[in-house]
Amino acid sequence: MANKARTQAGTQTVSKKEANPLDKLTIFYENKKKPINTVATIIILVLAIGFAYLKLYKTPREEKAAGAISYAQRYFNADSLNLALNGDGQHLGFLKIENKYSGTKASNLSHYYAGVCYLKGGDFNNAIKQLKDFDGKGTMLEYAAWGAMGDAYMENNNVNKGIEYYEKATGNKDDALLTPIYLLREGLAYEMSNQPNKAKNAYMRIREEYPQSFEGRDIDKYLAHLGVLD
Repeated sequence: MANKARTQAGTQTVSKKEANPLDKLTIFYENKKKPINTVATIIILVLAIGFAYLKLYKTPREEKAAGAISYAQRYFNADSLNLALNGDGQHLGFLKIENKYSGTKASNLSHYYAGVCYLKGGDFNNAIKQLKDFDGKGTMLEYAAWGAMGDAYMENNNVNKGIEYYEKATGNKDDALLTPIYLLREGLAYEMSNQPNKAKNAYMRIREEYPQSFEGRDIDKYLAHLGVLD
């Protein structure tokens, strides 16, 4: 009897070690079925809601916003700043697009356009406000927006802030169009704040890095003004 009992016990031990992994998984699932099913249901529900939000709300809204901003951009390109900002009664202007389509790419872009409209129209405080609300990170307008901010602050006689944003605007070395423009303005702003050496550095960057630019062709006269004749 003792041997039989030991044999049975030994057999039972071997059976546990050699149990099919699939059987173990089945047993585990049966024991945890309710919480597992609950979690799975929640995940599926979240994915379904996310898909519905994207397809039924966000994407159509982005498309409508893109269509709306196209009319305001036409007025902007035609230099009709008031119509670009406020619309023509049939099509929305940048200010309404910002609010109606908040959270869309068109709404964000409207802040940039509205800022430039205000800058051109002489309303520098509103220009600064709109440009601050624009998130240009990673876009083609990032440096242009900083340059416009520099212009707005300079027009408000805030030279230090103007310099701060001109420095940001000149951060893209690969932009041979905008960077020399804002380097020149940065240099002039440094001169206004009695910092001739920093002005000289800005002008030298134009001469060394952008000699073929419009600003580069006349940069020697700015340097000569600061005593650099070579």
